[in-house]
Amino acid sequence: MDAQQIKQKFIQKFGESGSEPRVFHAPGRVNLIGEHIDYNGGYVLPAALEFGTTLIVREREDGVIRFASTNLPEEAEIKVDEIGLHKTGEWTDYPVGVMVELAKRGYPVSRGYELLYHGEIPNGAGLSSSASIEVVTGYALLTMGGFDRDTVEIALLSQAAENNFVGVNCGIMDQFAVANGKKDHAILLMCDTLEYKHVPFQTGSCKLVIGNTNKRRGLVDSKYNERREQCNTALEQLQGRKSDLKYLAELTPEQFEQYKDALTDETVANRARHVVEENARVLSSVEALSANDLREFGRLMNLSHDSLRDLYEVSCEELDVMVEEARKIPGTLGARMTGAGFGGCTVSLVHEDDVERFVREVGDRYKSRTGLQGEFYVCGVGEGVEELGGS
Repeated sequence: MDAQQIKQKFIQKFGESGSEPRVFHAPGRVNLIGEHIDYNGGYVLPAALEFGTTLIVREREDGVIRFASTNLPEEAEIKVDEIGLHKTGEWTDYPVGVMVELAKRGYPVSRGYELLYHGEIPNGAGLSSSASIEVVTGYALLTMGGFDRDTVEIALLSQAAENNFVGVNCGIMDQFAVANGKKDHAILLMCDTLEYKHVPFQTGSCKLVIGNTNKRRGLVDSKYNERREQCNTALEQLQGRKSDLKYLAELTPEQFEQYKDALTDETVANRARHVVEENARVLSSVEALSANDLREFGRLMNLSHDSLRDLYEVSCEELDVMVEEARKIPGTLGARMTGAGFGGCTVSLVHEDDVERFVREVGDRYKSRTGLQGEFYVCGVGEGVEELGGS
């Protein structure tokens, strides 16, 4: 559905009015490499996708805010002076939470609006549909209110909305990538400091293929906490040898070999090795992309998955099967799990001539081996949040 068709849906829903509705778009995101190292002081390398959330907005004169979606049946209507008073547990909590955070920062929503959201991101696929809704809302309302649009601040307030109002303790990567994405570029991001730079990602004759395993991620919270504890244990033990060490990812692989005898437990040592080597892979990936060496980038993707499977142990049978089958396709340069693990998605870099074969054969073999129906999304690297047809 293009922007004009969504506008027609908007008119059908809210009717004609004197003012022309405005159109905004925020992408989904995928993390290309750099998993489970953000909380260990390492770099991540996310990218914005070509598909995401489109928002049509129009002002109202009566101080009423109306929310609707082309994808979901739930709608909401609140008055300006009621913003943040009630949570519904529905998708509308995401934009309302953003309005709450805007007010805290001195950008209160002081007039009524009609908002229609159209999402192209499959719910639950791990491609940041919630961050996309939050960021497009913040950007649109700042624009409509005549305020400056600082995309780093929009990312932070969107994260705060999810943490404080929705009640999900997410990190900053999703919102940051959605707000600050750039076409044909990945983002090298240090999550702690928000130091970042755009890295050219010219996929050329290749496409990103995201594979949704449709395996529910039941162990993520408990195993995530366990991994963090193991990393903290490793850090404490290594600090006995290197007192100025603040994060595991500060170590180079060579330094890790020098100090690893301080780690008394093999599992803890494996966790730390993944963190150190994965951070080095991210930095090597930036070098590969800067040299437009997609084959080397694909090799590093493969190494990342193998480490997450064997050393960090956050993969699962379904992710491993999808990655194994992806690598059997001749045009696949690299394939890995992406996200927290124990289900969710894979990301593969595939030559465009083999994409159709990839989707067909990987899908068939995955279903045959797991009994689950995988879903595949083919895309390139897109632009961050923006107004369409506007300034």
